Amino acid sequence: MLEFRYDTQLLIDGKNISEDAVNEYIRTNIKGDCLLAVGGDDVLKIHYHTNAPWEVLEYCAGLGEIYDIVIEDMERQAKGLRG
Repeated sequence: MLEFRYDTQLLIDGKNISEDAVNEYIRTNIKGDCLLAVGGDDVLKIHYHTNAPWEVLEYCAGLGEIYDIVIEDMERQAKGLRG
C-alpha cells in the first residue's frame, strides 16, 4: 500500500506565479511527496503525490486557470489496473 495514492498533475496559466511560493505552500499545507512545481512566471507545471488531490486543485485554481489535469490512482496501477 502506498503512503500517497494519487499522482496529481496539472498546468496553471496565471500571472507572476512564484515556483518557490507554490512549492512552500503545497509542502506546508497539503500532505504528500514527490513535488515538482516548475515553469515560468505565467505557466507552472505541478506534479504531486497526495491522498487529497482536490486540495491541490483548489489551491492551484486560485492562482490562475488550471488545465491538462491528470489524477492517476497509483495503487490501482500497481495492481495492473487502469489508474
